[in-house]
Amino acid sequence: MADGHRHPLHAFSSPVTPNFNSSPNSLLANGIALNSLLLTHLAVTQPSSLPKPSTAANPTSRGMYGQGQQPGHNSRLNGAPNRGQGIPMMYNTFQQQSAHHHQAHPQHHQGLQQDHGHGAGAGMMGHSPFASNIMSNTSPFSGANLQNGHGTTTRGGSAQQINEHWAEQLRLHKEAQTANAAMLEGQHPHYFARMKASENRGIGLSLTNSAADSSNEGGDEDRRRPYALENKNNKRQEWHNLDMSGQGLRVLSPNLFAYEFLQELYMTSNKLSHLPAEIGKLRQLRHLDVSHNELTELPPEIGMCTSLKSLLMFENRIHDLPYEIGCLHNLEMLGIVGNPLASSFKDELMERNTKSLVNALLEQAPIPPTPEPRKSIIIAEDVPASLERVKILTWNILCEKFATASLYGYTPTKALSWDYRKEKILQEIRESDADILCLQEIATDVFREFFSPSLAQNDYKGVHWPRPKAKTMSEKDAQGVDGCAIFYKASKWILLDKQIIDYANQAINRSDMKNHHDIFNRVMPKDNIGVICFFESRETGSRMIVANTHLAWEPTLADVKLVQTAILMENISRLAEKYARWPPLKDKKMIQLPLEEGEVRREAPEPGPSQEYRNNTDIPLLVCGDYNSTKDSSVYKLLDQGHVPPKKSDFGDHQYGSFTRDGVSHPFNMRSAYVHLNNTPDELTFTNYVPNFAEVIDYIWYSTNTLEVVELLGPPDKNHLKRVPGFPNYHFPADHIQIVADFAIKPRKDKKMVIEPDFGSSSSDRRS
Repeated sequence: MADGHRHPLHAFSSPVTPNFNSSPNSLLANGIALNSLLLTHLAVTQPSSLPKPSTAANPTSRGMYGQGQQPGHNSRLNGAPNRGQGIPMMYNTFQQQSAHHHQAHPQHHQGLQQDHGHGAGAGMMGHSPFASNIMSNTSPFSGANLQNGHGTTTRGGSAQQINEHWAEQLRLHKEAQTANAAMLEGQHPHYFARMKASENRGIGLSLTNSAADSSNEGGDEDRRRPYALENKNNKRQEWHNLDMSGQGLRVLSPNLFAYEFLQELYMTSNKLSHLPAEIGKLRQLRHLDVSHNELTELPPEIGMCTSLKSLLMFENRIHDLPYEIGCLHNLEMLGIVGNPLASSFKDELMERNTKSLVNALLEQAPIPPTPEPRKSIIIAEDVPASLERVKILTWNILCEKFATASLYGYTPTKALSWDYRKEKILQEIRESDADILCLQEIATDVFREFFSPSLAQNDYKGVHWPRPKAKTMSEKDAQGVDGCAIFYKASKWILLDKQIIDYANQAINRSDMKNHHDIFNRVMPKDNIGVICFFESRETGSRMIVANTHLAWEPTLADVKLVQTAILMENISRLAEKYARWPPLKDKKMIQLPLEEGEVRREAPEPGPSQEYRNNTDIPLLVCGDYNSTKDSSVYKLLDQGHVPPKKSDFGDHQYGSFTRDGVSHPFNMRSAYVHLNNTPDELTFTNYVPNFAEVIDYIWYSTNTLEVVELLGPPDKNHLKRVPGFPNYHFPADHIQIVADFAIKPRKDKKMVIEPDFGSSSSDRRS
């Protein structure tokens, strides 16, 4: 245990009092040390109390998905496509050199200047769980495979040229040895905290929120996300670095990994034999240094740390790398020197770079086992069989042009390809067997050439509009523009009307808004749309309004999303008033579906007469889509509560005519279908799942006076998600998941007409 002058760990991002939101423990504001009360969470455990290795940590079952998914013994490391390969970016962790001179392992430095022990199998990946014959006779300290991973002869008998990336690896390894010597010889723990203390002195008060920094740093990586996970909590976090080096730690408590805001973690020069699976919770971690420990492997959950740019594990006993390393698409430096790894790993780093190795592991990973199917959850039981049912699905299917390796670098090429994804999407749609499909990000050519003919085989007809920018393009280019589509079971529903809502066009043409700069600077550049369809049931004559939309995604445009939603609800209200006066269909038998080749028309049951409605709120209403807005947004509040006042809303200081003068509202009583799962074990916690974002932003809103939720499609398999950093993958073909709700149309409650008695004309009337 540390004495009074030593603390078991150090935080060194800021000299001011940290704002620690992830643990009840208080922190000292001394610029270096965390409160020593945290010692109870990170105490040194005696060897006798070490936990037994878990199945996940067993080398025989390790790998991305455990046993039963093993590739061949001769998987080629360099056989996979090398996505995004270019000039390697070097990650320089340290800016200062220690005054201590290290002499503990001089032989390693000499060995690193040569390329020893490469035979004819160089370029073959010796992945030990699946190629045990490669490693069975290998000792970490044998002559053929020294502890630093180098043999005794060079390829072809001559020294191999060292590339820039490998030279950087050697430099970082030497710095790690210097740091280790400083802690061993001088007994100075927290080497990195001490080294960086002068760098960080006085910067705490000027630090900005890490989420704001990441918005500039991420570039395209944050594209199409409402906001990053780290921006979910608006509270300021003053420190992001933790140093637990040189403490002699043998075991780490899982409580450490509750500090999910950490960006740098140093655990060097300890006696750690394994890392807990909870390491995967540190989704914001950029730098992890576990050098000079006794690690024999990395947990598969390390693949969840997709923000990692530098992973240093010098001088350990690691003999294999899990396939999950392939998910670390931001990784720029993997420090492996001093480990008894198969030579193919070192070869890849020496001949290419870390990104090449990461990509090879990603592409060669076996397809994971199929997750448990999403379960249907009954919400209302004993629903009368006489009530008409309608099942609706909404899904952002991820347009082909947005599914790029730069945005989804954690997804294997095959799983990201449109040819693979479109078939999986079609399969899921068919399995849902919904009456109505609301799809977003569906391109015009994909709608016409793939989904329309394919879904026609399942009785669907569709309506589609691309985003308005298609009007400014050539006919060929316009085919690739995405938009919104509504498909419906043509044997059950008749399409009475369809409308497109061009938000920007309607906003700039409003008399109360066209003079405001915010309309032209913020709303007009966004070409989002909504689609509204009016249906009638062939069998019962009941009518229904279905809307589908895809709002702006930018986190800085919350006001624009609110304007778009307000315009959508204005149009629905206006059209519903029109539809309430819509005349009944005279002869629905005349509205028949075309016959397929060789098909004989069957006698259909007598269709019910068209139902009539008194006002716009009497018609069943479903409003679906990708709103890019979470539960705490004004968009959600408007749809849920029916009104948002001008103040205390996402409008902020922007001006939007009557919207910001009087507020926005709609006349419908609406609710999100999935609120019925809130605070239950089956609660849906996300509809969009990527490494830096996992929130509910897709909704099925329904009018509560006309519809009742009967059944919902439950959340994805939680066990499957433990090692999946984000979608899409082989089993989830888009970064959003579909949500499905089954409704019963409530029986009409017609008000009784009050008939006043007629007593004839009064005398005064007669005189007049």
